[in-house]
Amino acid sequence: MTTVVPTSEEDPALAVVRFTSELAWADAGPEAAEEQVNRLCLEAQESMVMGRWMDLASLMLTSADLMFSKVSDKDLECIFTVICNLVTKPESLDEVHEMTKLISGKIIQQPNDKPAMRLKILFNLYNLLENPYSRFFVYMKALNLAVNGKVTEHIIPSFKKIDSFLKEWNIDIKDKRALFLGIANVLKESRSSSKDSFKFLTKYLATFSGEDAHTMDEAKEEAVRTIIEFVKSPDMFQCDLLDMPAIGQLENDAKYASVYQLLKIFLTQRLDGYLEFQAGNSALLKSYGLVHEDCIAKMRLMSLVDLGSNESGQIPYGLIKDTLQQINNDEVEKWVVKARTAKLMDCKMDQMNQVVIVRRCTERIFGQHQWQTLRTKLSTWRANVANVISTIQATNKITEDGSHSQAVQGLIIR
Repeated sequence: MTTVVPTSEEDPALAVVRFTSELAWADAGPEAAEEQVNRLCLEAQESMVMGRWMDLASLMLTSADLMFSKVSDKDLECIFTVICNLVTKPESLDEVHEMTKLISGKIIQQPNDKPAMRLKILFNLYNLLENPYSRFFVYMKALNLAVNGKVTEHIIPSFKKIDSFLKEWNIDIKDKRALFLGIANVLKESRSSSKDSFKFLTKYLATFSGEDAHTMDEAKEEAVRTIIEFVKSPDMFQCDLLDMPAIGQLENDAKYASVYQLLKIFLTQRLDGYLEFQAGNSALLKSYGLVHEDCIAKMRLMSLVDLGSNESGQIPYGLIKDTLQQINNDEVEKWVVKARTAKLMDCKMDQMNQVVIVRRCTERIFGQHQWQTLRTKLSTWRANVANVISTIQATNKITEDGSHSQAVQGLIIR
């Protein structure tokens, strides 16, 4: 196959125009093809001379779809390297951004055709850009392409750098919302850890604070999605969703009040509360893909944690059996082990006295009250440490004074 890399001194952009136009007119016959190729090359030369870079980019992208279907990956990457490099030509940032929109738009047009290559080309375009907002624009296109083309594994590693990207892009709230939601969708599509998707959904919801009712409405669907992801996840037992205005608006919502109630049960009540709710809302739970048995298992663990937080350091086996319901005496220790394995409780089992001795429990909610409790504990700890230090210093001073006194007496005797 003909290579795109020019062997003469012909400008790379002109070489690409010649190559793609020859490809596009290959079936028209030699004479017609030559005429059209010459015409397009002349048009390209005029654009280059006049500095009409947008026109040149548009001309070079005319046969983009044909290139993806008929050109090898090696030549395709070479062609788009030349095309993408055009964004370095204009002095106007507005023109650069318009060219970025044009080029990226063509790249993502057919996401199922060579999606990994298209994503690679987008990343190359990103790296050529200096304008932070244009970079953000391309990144968002890459997110959508990754989902639509089912190549999310190629973009997920970049999520670790999102905080530094945000500092660089300096985008507004609306763009942050689009970003966080886009990342959450990528993680959902890739079947990654539910915690990862949940993390970016909560970041998205956290941007809705002090907004008008119309703006808050935008967050309702994702607020419900976030609640369902939390309830459905087998390894998430703590969150601060109840403190978020985007979640709070669901409490009195005609359509979603029951979903809010479900979240509140999982974060503030025990298994009996869930069973009562399920009895009247089984169809609702099924509509969101929630499995009753899975919900019971999660609520048993959360109920056990709640017992550990509210009892005076010891939980009788009998109380655990009654709270977790429909389990026999032999299963009590199994559920305690599950809670320890999930790092929900730091405890030990006293089989002789049939009690669980609790040293520490994970709080299901870590809101303002929990922060205040932690602050109080830290203040107490700091005061205790200060007292210990003072005591040690006082003891050392007494010892030093005693040694000095003895030394002086020894000198007098001599």
